[in-house]
Amino acid sequence: MAYPSFLVITPISNSTGADTPQLPTYSVRGATQSLSIIAGDKNDAAIGTVIRRSINGQLIDLTAPQFRKYDSEITFNDVEMPAMDDAWLGTVVLVQCAVELGFPTGGTPARPVVAGSEREEGHFTFYRPELTMMVYGFSTSFDEWGAEYRSGLKLQEQ
Repeated sequence: MAYPSFLVITPISNSTGADTPQLPTYSVRGATQSLSIIAGDKNDAAIGTVIRRSINGQLIDLTAPQFRKYDSEITFNDVEMPAMDDAWLGTVVLVQCAVELGFPTGGTPARPVVAGSEREEGHFTFYRPELTMMVYGFSTSFDEWGAEYRSGLKLQEQ
């Protein structure tokens, strides 16, 4: 019996054209996903997020709208590992996130919505975003005694 996951990763392109990364059955039961806003340190304007203080000490956001992107880290703990052979840095994937975002009902979601994932609660609508992302890190380990793989995938929205 397969155990479906909300989290779906579909390869779009990589350096060799291989069809990875993917999430086989029994590799995602212990998966967690985080979404965070991309940001550099306060002196790093190159990443695009620029928050400074005015001469009067007021905090101001100088971030250009095109730099409002997400960073995601996904960890896996299961008896099988994700299929990551040939999923190198720079591999572009479409991620149907497990994490939800929300907005006031009647408004518009900021990102594409995974089909069928919208739900309303009170005056808010929650949805799972579908993001085009690029791999910028991957690690894996195996606990022989516990017969469990532990892997981590780092992604950044394009």
